[in-house]
Amino acid sequence: MARSPYGNYGHAILTAAALRTPDRVALTYCGEQSFTYDQLNRNVNRRAHALLAAGIVPGRRVAALLNETLRVAEVYLAQAKIGAVTAALNPYWPVETLRDVVAAAKCTAFVYDATVESVVEQIRPSLPEVTAWIHVRDLEGAAEEEPPLGAFHDDPLALYFTSGTTGLPKAVVHTHASSLATAQIWLDVPRGPDSVFGTGAIIWGIGFPAIVGPALYAGMRLVLEQDWGPANFLRVVPRERVTHLSQIPSFYSALLASPDHEGVDLSSIQVIMLGGEPLTATMLDRIKARLPQAGVYSYYGQTEAPYTCMGRVDDGSIPLGSSGRARTGNAVRVTDPLGRPVADAVGEINLAGPHRMAEYDGLPDRTAEVLRGEWYVGGDLGTLSADGVLRVLGRREDSILKGGIWTQPSLIEEAATALDGVAEAGAVGVPEGAAEQQVLLAVVPRAGHSLDASKLALALADLLPAHQRPDHIVVTGELPHSQDASGGPGKLLRRKIRELLG
Repeated sequence: MARSPYGNYGHAILTAAALRTPDRVALTYCGEQSFTYDQLNRNVNRRAHALLAAGIVPGRRVAALLNETLRVAEVYLAQAKIGAVTAALNPYWPVETLRDVVAAAKCTAFVYDATVESVVEQIRPSLPEVTAWIHVRDLEGAAEEEPPLGAFHDDPLALYFTSGTTGLPKAVVHTHASSLATAQIWLDVPRGPDSVFGTGAIIWGIGFPAIVGPALYAGMRLVLEQDWGPANFLRVVPRERVTHLSQIPSFYSALLASPDHEGVDLSSIQVIMLGGEPLTATMLDRIKARLPQAGVYSYYGQTEAPYTCMGRVDDGSIPLGSSGRARTGNAVRVTDPLGRPVADAVGEINLAGPHRMAEYDGLPDRTAEVLRGEWYVGGDLGTLSADGVLRVLGRREDSILKGGIWTQPSLIEEAATALDGVAEAGAVGVPEGAAEQQVLLAVVPRAGHSLDASKLALALADLLPAHQRPDHIVVTGELPHSQDASGGPGKLLRRKIRELLG
């Protein structure tokens, strides 16, 4: 029996939209180019035919090192249509990591763009198994008709990689079906016929099925930029009338800490999705004071199960500090050390749904550790209320043990950022892994403010219980964040705080 084309990710995401609304603008690139859904689909088809001509057959693993956001979108969708398995490489990895990841993923083809040509020259001699090196400029096939679809449903679509803070990044296998389930994110969030989703270069990797796929699946206009830092954000949002955003709270720490945003028209913004790190009451207040018209949503998921939970926090739909309820078709629970579900008690977060990964590529033992029946259990702690609202407390390894009591750093950080003049805070326990720790707090002043560590300590002593009070406070110009290509700060790196300041 022939398989439905709507089980193919590229067809369901793009071709269906081109058939449904061919003349609607699908994508705007850096304010210079715009494509309707029909035009974008034809461009992707040309790429697909060129890949087939280059010997990229269904199931072949193709390493994709792409930093130009338009090329990411075109190549990933083209490879999805023909059934190639995309190994979505991070262009910010060191050369050695890129080489080792490509080898471990058993890729035999490599697609790249002009921004990484020098990197390709360095790694090419050490990757003899890669027999096809394809510059994206050569993917200009003449045919615009739909290519033969090469994969469906539970066939692997791509390898998306974990952050790799320790050891080689793990390859997370997502299928056409799991990625299509992720693409339904925006169906649970208010949107209209003129909705515009803005983003930057973070779309390589898991950002693609979590950002590009949902925007096109929902029929939005996707605004792609190379830089999505605060300065360009303030130019692009009014120019393109961006309505929907997905970021981390640290972005708004940077945006609102500077007066540059004052006077800029940000009135088009309707929905802000925030995840990846805790959203404090202070930060929510600052966002709402600047963007009162915007609905603010929290979300939670991991590369292995993206966007599992979500909920609106600025209108009381869910309590601040929580990440919402499982979205349509997904499930969440919290279990005790024996694996029993618990309510209103701290335990391990379990995620389930059709969006869940299939496995870690080549790591059956590690896969068995985290996939327990239908559930993914990835090491985060949290609580689940009786009515299904999840509160994420953080990673087990981030917890601070002082006075015989565990606490999550976000509680200390929230109290610190509520103090006048504090733009951002990061808390860690020192020494790492000790049976009894002290609290090290690093704080960044807001623009135009100075901070006194001793005065901060006195203020926090009145706000926090003894086991959460900082023992050491360091005032610094910035905190370490990951580089995620958003143009703004990535996730707070607490391990680096301990290394640099502990």
